Amino acid sequence: MNSCRGCLGSALHTVLDLGRVPAADYFPPAETPVAQEESSHPLRMDLCTRCGLAQLAEDDTETEEPRGIEPLALREQAADAVARVTRAGWLRGATVREFGSPHGGTWLPLLHERGFRTADRDSAEVVLDCFGIMHDADQREAFRLRAAATAPGGVLLLQFHSLLTIVEQGQWNSLRHGHFAYYSLTALRALLADAGMSIAASWEFDLYGGTVLVAAVHGDAEPDPCTREILSREQRFGITDPKVIARLDREARDQAAALRHRIESARAAGRTVNAYGASSRAVALFSLAELDRRLVPAVADAAPAKQGRRMPGSDIVIVAPEALLFADPDDVVLTLPDILGEVSRSYPRLAGRWRTDWTRRATVSGHR
Repeated sequence: MNSCRGCLGSALHTVLDLGRVPAADYFPPAETPVAQEESSHPLRMDLCTRCGLAQLAEDDTETEEPRGIEPLALREQAADAVARVTRAGWLRGATVREFGSPHGGTWLPLLHERGFRTADRDSAEVVLDCFGIMHDADQREAFRLRAAATAPGGVLLLQFHSLLTIVEQGQWNSLRHGHFAYYSLTALRALLADAGMSIAASWEFDLYGGTVLVAAVHGDAEPDPCTREILSREQRFGITDPKVIARLDREARDQAAALRHRIESARAAGRTVNAYGASSRAVALFSLAELDRRLVPAVADAAPAKQGRRMPGSDIVIVAPEALLFADPDDVVLTLPDILGEVSRSYPRLAGRWRTDWTRRATVSGHR
């Protein structure tokens, strides 16, 4: 990219460079040999200091990700979000339109329960986007499409994984192919303004360590106290400073090294180690840590479409959770900490074996 995906400016600074890693959205059949080209895709994050948008620098992959299973935590958070928005009086009118995410999940049933009817192609009084817009390579056009879909007097409800959270918690592996944008509220405000909209209200959730839902309307709205507080927090943190966001680059190396060390130490002590969650965010982590079947024989996943495949760029096979129970490992590296409660309830035999802390995490003092 020679220009920003959002504002088309040229003030781009590289803040995270993972080199060449496997595509995070292609899980080859388990029986196929590991090919060199599986590890030949550049993965880099740039930050635009003009509008503040963090973005995928380039993507030469083709999306083929098998459909996963929507985590219970995501479904519960969706119900909580709709309830909060309803209490705040933002569910107005009778029509709803949703811009979906390729990862699945929908809020439409929750709106239908409240009497809304779907407007598939026309403008609607309520427009939904939950983690969908980040998958659009042309961010400027994506926001304009959603603004055009929002009827006069309507509301755009847009949820995103906060860049502030990503940097504070060292979530560098949020960067992946097919995910073109990583939003701060500061950047989101600029992108919406370019489309003729503004943020009227915001809500924060614990999902993924910290996500934000905004209510955006046409014209200039007075932001609510939560919106102002988040913007102030981001300003104090330095969310548009490339040197601040570049902490992610150091975290990537530290966490990958820490994970490999913990697994090697466990294996040297005679312990067996498996993983759970063949997630796209685990691909770069496994690649940087140079994991293979010698260290991690298998990773379990509940999605039938991923079972019988293997992790990209690795010979680690993906198995059903039942196979994990049969293997009875001493340690299970959980690649998605948000589902700890769900898997703990589903697989009580593995109590005490879940490992969510085998990578170091960045701790930034003075914030949150």
